[in-house]
Amino acid sequence: MLNIIWICFFLTAFFTALFKLVFLGDQQIFAQIMEAMFSLSKSAFEISLGLTGVLALWLGIMKIGEKSGFIQLLTQGLTPLFSRLMPDVPKGHPALGAIVMNISANALGLDNAATPLGIKAMHKFCFW
Repeated sequence: MLNIIWICFFLTAFFTALFKLVFLGDQQIFAQIMEAMFSLSKSAFEISLGLTGVLALWLGIMKIGEKSGFIQLLTQGLTPLFSRLMPDVPKGHPALGAIVMNISANALGLDNAATPLGIKAMHKFCFW
């Protein structure tokens, strides 16, 4: 479905530019589109590079927390709260650690780092 949406975006842009070229006489429209495409792709790469660094740092900290046992300790402390919020998750289930880390990342405002932790929690809970 996403492929269809992207194709529609490109076709809409192309036909709009073609309309501006043929009917409005704008000779620079395709040059402007190419210039915008290259400058925005550079911006997209810079943004993704910065997000990748933050994501790698946060996931590394989470891995250290898992190996040190801090996540298990934090999970045990928050089990009474989570047992009320999520009664379907059994006590001591491995998904609780990922749920705690997901909520912690969201609380710290690290939305992009919280996404893989949420996926990890869903994977651990659904495939036990």
